[in-house]
Amino acid sequence: RDRCNIIKETLGDKVEKVVTSSRIVQSPACLVTGEYGWSAYMERIMKAQALRDNSMSSYMVSKKTLEINPRHPIVKELKKKADADKSDKTVKDLIWLLFETSLLTSGFTLDEPASFANRIHRMIKLGLSIDDDEDVVDEDLPPLESSATSIDEGSKMEEVD
Repeated sequence: RDRCNIIKETLGDKVEKVVTSSRIVQSPACLVTGEYGWSAYMERIMKAQALRDNSMSSYMVSKKTLEINPRHPIVKELKKKADADKSDKTVKDLIWLLFETSLLTSGFTLDEPASFANRIHRMIKLGLSIDDDEDVVDEDLPPLESSATSIDEGSKMEEVD
């Protein structure tokens, strides 16, 4: 129950509820909709409607339930990390990644693909032990030429004309 509360707290209104599931075998989590709720395909169709307005968005989004597999190693390790420090940014990133990958595998679309990509990049950096503060420097590129040469080249071009 505690892990469900932590995940629900992190995701907020993105999911209606978070439950542990005994029917998931290989995946750490999946998203399901209610029996009378919209499927992922129906939600995509409704979002694509040309004449929709913003007031429709509240009932256009299906009520999603995140089912987590308590026996999966990812969920087990996530619980350990969350128990150690509930406010850890990495734990929150992992919860969001778990939710967003469940969105994709369940057929839904991401609301913010850029933030998903940023989270993936942060996790890759973490896996490669790269600090976030390190500046990205490409050592394969030659140094820039001085601006004086570019001015000379510009005048050469004028001479040709």
